[in-house]
Amino acid sequence: MDPNQIQRGGQVAGSAADEALFSKIIWRLLPLLIICYIIAFLDRINIGFAQLQMKQTLPFSNEAYAFGAGVFFIGYFLFEVPSNLMLEKIGARKTLLRIMVCWGLCASALMFVQTTTQFYIIRFLLGAFEAGFFPGIILYLTYWFPGARRGKVIAIFMTATALTQVIAGPVSGAILKYMNGVLGHHGWQWLFVMQGLPAVALGVIAFLYLQDRPEQAKWLSDDEKRSLRHHFDNDQQAVESASHGSIWELLRDPKVYTLAFVFGLFLGAVYTMIFWIPTLIKGWGVADVFTVGVLSSIPPLFGVVGCVLIGRSSDRHLERRWHFVFALAMASVGLMLTIIFQGNLVGSLIGLCIMYFGQAAATPLFFTGVSEYIPKKTAAGGIALISSLGNLGPSVMPVITSWVKTTTGTQVASLYFVMALYLAAATILAIVLRPAGRAQPAMA
Repeated sequence: MDPNQIQRGGQVAGSAADEALFSKIIWRLLPLLIICYIIAFLDRINIGFAQLQMKQTLPFSNEAYAFGAGVFFIGYFLFEVPSNLMLEKIGARKTLLRIMVCWGLCASALMFVQTTTQFYIIRFLLGAFEAGFFPGIILYLTYWFPGARRGKVIAIFMTATALTQVIAGPVSGAILKYMNGVLGHHGWQWLFVMQGLPAVALGVIAFLYLQDRPEQAKWLSDDEKRSLRHHFDNDQQAVESASHGSIWELLRDPKVYTLAFVFGLFLGAVYTMIFWIPTLIKGWGVADVFTVGVLSSIPPLFGVVGCVLIGRSSDRHLERRWHFVFALAMASVGLMLTIIFQGNLVGSLIGLCIMYFGQAAATPLFFTGVSEYIPKKTAAGGIALISSLGNLGPSVMPVITSWVKTTTGTQVASLYFVMALYLAAATILAIVLRPAGRAQPAMA
C-alpha cells in the first residue's frame, strides 16, 4: 500500500479494495444489528399504540401511561453503564444474548398487566434488561469502523428507529384491530407478546452469527485485517478528543455531563413525539386505529432518507456540530408547521414529515461526535454514561408535556415545549463540541 495514497482520516482515496472492505463489513454486520434494533425500538414504543385500546379495558389515566412510558428509562439509566463495561470484558455476543432474551420475555409479560403497579414494574424491568443494547452497539461499531467512516455507518444503523416507526403503525394497528378477541385476549395483549418474543430468537442468532472483534472474523482475510488496522492507526477525528486515561478522569470531565444534558433534551423531545403522535393523529379526526397506524408510518419514511443523507454529508465533510444543528433546525421547522396546520390532516402530516427528516438524523450525528470525543481507553464507560444520563430525559419529558397539555387544555403548548427542547439541544452542542483543528473532509 502506497503511503502517499493515505488521505483523509486514514482512508485510501479512490481505493476499490478499501471500499470493498468496508462494504463487506457493513453487509456482514448491519442487517442483523438493524433488525435487532427494530425489535428493541418496537418493544420500547409500542405502548403509544397499545394505550389506544388499553384505555378501554384498564382504568389508567393519561398520566399513568406517560409515567409508565417514562419509567422504562429509569431502569435503563441504572444499568446501562455496568452493561457496557461488561460488554468490553465478555464481548458483544454474550452481552446481546443476555440482553435480548431477558427483554423479549419481559416485553411479552406486559400482556398480563392489570394494575398500574404491575405496569410500572414491568416497564422498569424492560428498561433494566434492555440497558446497554444501544450504547453497546455504538461501542461495537467503533471496533470495526474508523472515525471517518463512522457517521455513515451509525446513520445506517439508526435508520432502524425510523424504519420501526414505519412498520410499527400498520403492524400495531392491524394487531389491535384484527387480533382483538382472539382466544379471549384483547388486541393490546397480543401486541405485546407478538412484538416481544422475536427478541429472544434474535438474541440466540446474534450470539451464533457475530464476532466480538475483527481479529476473530474468519470471513476477513489476513490482508483485510491488516488494512483495517492501518485505517485505525491513521484515523483522524472531526471533533476534538478528550485525554481521559481512566474512568475517574472521565467522571471529572464537565463536558461529558453537558453532552449527556444535550442528549437528554433531544431524546426527551423525540420520545414525547413518538408516544403522542398516534394520539395527535386521532385528534385530527381519524377514528380507526388501523388508519391511525398507517398514517403514523408516513413521517418516519422521511426520517430514513434524512438519516442516510445527512449522515453521509457529515462523513464527506468530516463535520458533526453544524450537521446536528441543521438537523434539529429542520425538526423545529417541521414541528412549527404541524402547529400552524393543527386540525388540517394533510398540512399537519407534511409538518411531521419535515420534522422526522431532521430528527432521525440527529442521534447518529450526536453519537458519532461522542465516539470521537471519548478516547478508546474510556469509550465503553463514556458512551454508556452519556447515553444513560441522557435517557433520563424521556423519563420525565412525556410526563411534563402531558401536564402542559392538561394544564393549558391544548396540545399546541406541549408542541411548543418540544420545539424549545430541540433548539436548546442544538444551541448547547454547537457551543460545547468544538471541531478538531486538523480534521480534513473524508471521501464519500
